[in-house]
Amino acid sequence: MTWNAYYRGNGEPGEDVRLPAPPPWRTFPRRSAAEVFQPPEGLVDVVNAALALRRPLLITGVPGSGKSTVIEQVAVELSLGPVLRWHITSRSTLADALYHYDALGRIHAQRLQQEKARAGDGKPAEDDIAAFLSLGPLGTALLPSPRPRALLIDEIDKADLDLPGDLLDVLERGEFRIPELLREEQRAVTVRMWDSDDSHFVGDGHVQCTEFPFIVMTSNGEQELPAPFLRRCVRYVMPKPTPELVREVVRRHLRLDVPDSGPMADFVDEFVRRVAGGESVAIDQLLGSLHLLHGPEGLDPDQHGKLISLLMKDLSGA
Repeated sequence: MTWNAYYRGNGEPGEDVRLPAPPPWRTFPRRSAAEVFQPPEGLVDVVNAALALRRPLLITGVPGSGKSTVIEQVAVELSLGPVLRWHITSRSTLADALYHYDALGRIHAQRLQQEKARAGDGKPAEDDIAAFLSLGPLGTALLPSPRPRALLIDEIDKADLDLPGDLLDVLERGEFRIPELLREEQRAVTVRMWDSDDSHFVGDGHVQCTEFPFIVMTSNGEQELPAPFLRRCVRYVMPKPTPELVREVVRRHLRLDVPDSGPMADFVDEFVRRVAGGESVAIDQLLGSLHLLHGPEGLDPDQHGKLISLLMKDLSGA
């Protein structure tokens, strides 16, 4: 395969240009990685401990080490349903994860109804606050249910310093209240769930889980988390990759057997050395490189060097 078969950089339309098949993990709809994830030593025991204790599981490790894949495998094996996902940024707040109230949307709808009523084009405004409420990923995970829901809180270490502390009460009590419903004395409403068209009954503005959700929180170790927060978690640190572990990951994801010696073996060994030396390179960078170099339509050898330097850049650099 050569790059000239696709984009050529001359601005001229090609005839019947067909892109190569995508790598297995970039096919859509996305396929679950549960079948190809190989838990490192000790992870199975830690997951079962978190399940038994009804405690969140905090997994720390380098990017691309499979931290967020763990929960997919658990959800499949225990039939917990689709994984709810809360991706943390520095602007994330506990309130957003519990529920969202669209106050501006409600005001706008009221004005439209009033204008239509004055013009004789509609009925008097019906003000239903529930239409402007929706549960967030954490709020949905805390709904009463016969089985626990699976919730991924991704990259908790990117949060504002106050967020882990704000989470403590919710993680301890498994409940929260929606003040807007209490203020307006809305005793029985149905509220839309996260990432779904389904709704769930909420009584007296109070949500209380009956089965504590299985929560996996991931961290890249970019900031220290407070001790009271850590005390409420079961913790696990992903081990640094070894040549044997990386070979198994490559075999499962790419169906490629890395030989004991040769260019592929040297490439894997170099990746392991870079990670051990403190560089921020991810396993998916390695997989992408191997897919292009040694996949079904591998590149010409003279293109290897330049491509590797582009794909395997340290993630901490520009």
